[in-house]
This record gives sequence, structure tokens and C-alpha cells, in this order.
Amino acid sequence: MKSPPRGEGPAPRRIHIDIGRHTVLWVVVAVAASWLFLKLWIVVLVLVVALMLVGMLAPPVAWLEQKGMRRSWAIATVFLSVFAALAGFAVVTAPQLVAQASDIVDRLPQMQASLGEWLDHSKLTAPLAKTVRGTGSSELTAKMAETVLGYSSKALEVVAYSVTALFLSLYLIIERDRIRGGVFALVPRRFHVRASRILLNLETIVGGYMRGQVITSVMMAVFTFVVLEIARVPNAVALAAFAGLVDVLPYVGAILACGPAVLAAWARGTPTAIGVLVALVVYQEIESRIIVPRIYGRALRLPASMVMLALLIGGTLLGVLGALLALPIAAGIRMIVEELRVALPGEEVDDAVIRQLDESGERAFERRAAGAPAEEAAAIATDIAEKRIKQDAIDRPIAEDVPLTDGAVERP
Repeated sequence: MKSPPRGEGPAPRRIHIDIGRHTVLWVVVAVAASWLFLKLWIVVLVLVVALMLVGMLAPPVAWLEQKGMRRSWAIATVFLSVFAALAGFAVVTAPQLVAQASDIVDRLPQMQASLGEWLDHSKLTAPLAKTVRGTGSSELTAKMAETVLGYSSKALEVVAYSVTALFLSLYLIIERDRIRGGVFALVPRRFHVRASRILLNLETIVGGYMRGQVITSVMMAVFTFVVLEIARVPNAVALAAFAGLVDVLPYVGAILACGPAVLAAWARGTPTAIGVLVALVVYQEIESRIIVPRIYGRALRLPASMVMLALLIGGTLLGVLGALLALPIAAGIRMIVEELRVALPGEEVDDAVIRQLDESGERAFERRAAGAPAEEAAAIATDIAEKRIKQDAIDRPIAEDVPLTDGAVERP
């Protein structure tokens, strides 16, 4: 056998990579979509907020329709009520907050002297007293004014985007049927019923989240008002309304809610201010540890541990904005996984009955929507999905309460 010449080995193996045109096209589309999202993320954010408002305001509109009111009048009633509430809030809160801020600036030297005197009572805080006295009141006022001016433009920008989102939600509710038909025209008809269930469940999740925000904000405002009234702090209504408004902001909301109330309480003396601070801090802890997980956990069908984890992840990734959107996103992802019948690792579920109900709904949709245009087909799919969701709501307590005997639960 003839050996190969010295220095020559076996021929190198060639690796051939074939990239199809479809792969290249999808990569280009993904890169373009990512670039477009980065450029238009604020528009996407406004749209997301508008959809959240739709989830909160659509149920009252539907309730008024069920009571016999025409849809146009129901929409007008709900949105006029929202605009009136916002206008009333601004009228009640803004002048008193401005007066309170002016009063705090006028009393700043007195508050500074009072704080320094209180800090002098302890050896541990005595060095801080010298620092407080060494800072001129005019310097503090200038820093406060600079901070307020720095945030005023951002606040106006947030208000403008919020108003835009509110009007966009109005248009989305008015054009509900047309928009839904356009979206469903892009989805194959065999997925219309399942897509309808997902959209209806998302509306329920977002509506529950928004209602939870309203409940916690009202509770914060009421508690702050009671504390300030007990402490006999002036302008308690405006300060309590402001505390309830900023309470929707995770993390920084606690600071923004406590700051003005404590500064206003300083007019009644340092012990009063400390008492107000302690009361508000204790309530914030109770709200974040007990009230929020329970209210949002029930509305979003999330365990309390998952609520806390979602808030931490959202806040770490996108700060305050991420924390605001974390809960509905987490609940939406969990719901979509359930609706797509995806079995999670370690989960063994006998869903033969569920799949049979899915197929029955799809057959009913095919029969009723045969030859119908996209808008009418979307309405039919939504009707079938609503009936299925109501049936699931009736069956769910049975499935949860009845002990399993043979590994399965009979559904009526």
C-alpha cells in the first residue's frame, strides 16, 4: 500500500452552509423591525397605554349597552365622565398644591432652624445639625427651583402623551368593529376563535390591572387624607389627591407621595412631621407587601410571589415604566401560554376535553361564518369566545374545589 507523500495529509473536509432566501428575508425584516421599534418606541408606548385604557373603559361601555343605552351614548357617557373627573381633580388639586408649595418656600428658614434644633438633641445627629444650619435657605430654594424646572418639561411631555393616549383609546373604542375586522383579516380563519379568546382575556387582564391601580390609589389618598386631618395639616385634600395620583408609580411613588405631605406637616412641628412620615411609610410597606399582591394577584390570576418577581424584573429592565407594565405583561404571557395549550416543563395535563371544546367552537365558527366578510366573521368569533369564557368561569370553581379521584374532572 502506497503511503501519502510526507507533509500531505487527508484532504480537508469542506463545510457547506446554505442560507435560503427566506432566512435572509426574515433576518432583514427582524433587523428593520427592531430599528423601527427603537425609533418609534414612544409611539408604541402611547399605543400600549391606549390599549390599557380601552381594557379599563370598555367594560363600563358594555354595561351601559346591556342596560339599553345606545353604544354611541354609552361611549360619550363614559368618556365625558372621565374628562369631568380629570378636570375636577385638576381644579381641586392644582391651586392648593401651588399654594402649599409657596407656603413651604416661605417657611423654609423656619423649618431649617427647627430641624437643626431637633437634630441637636442627640449626639449621633448633632453633626447633621451643623450641616443643615450651614446650608443657606436661598441656596436650598435655588436648588429646589432648578429641580422643579428640570422636571417641569418632562411632566408636560408626560401629560401631553397621556392626553394623546386617552383620545386614541376613544377612537379605538368607537372604531372597535372595524379595527377588529382589519386585524382578523390578517389571521387565518381557523385561528379566529382562539384569537378572540386571547383578546377578550387580555381585555379582562388589563381592565383588572387598571381597576387595581384605581383601588390602590384611592386607598392611598383616603389614608393620607385621614392622617393629615388628624395632624391638622392645611390643604389635606390636595395633598391626599396628589399622593393617590403618584401612588401608581412603583418605587418613586412612595417618595413623591410622602415628601409634600411631610413638608406640609412640618408647619405643625417636627414631631407631627415625623408622625406623618412614619404613618405613610408603614402604609406604603403594607400596600406593597400585602395589598398590591392580593388585589393584583386576584385580578391578574397571578400568585403573590409572581407579582413581586414581575415588579422586580420590570423595574430592573426599564425602571418605572417597566414596573408599570410588568404585571399585565406577565399575566398576558401566562394566559397566552394557556390558550395555546402549551404544556410547561413538568406539567402533565389531560386536556382531551379542552381540545374537544376547542374543536367544537371552531366547527361552529366555520358553519356560522361561512362566506361572511372579515368584520362579521370577527364578531361571530368573539361571540363564540365570550360564551366559552363564561362557561370556563362556571366550570373553573368546580375543577378547583372538587377533589380529584381518578386524575380527571368531569366537565358538564
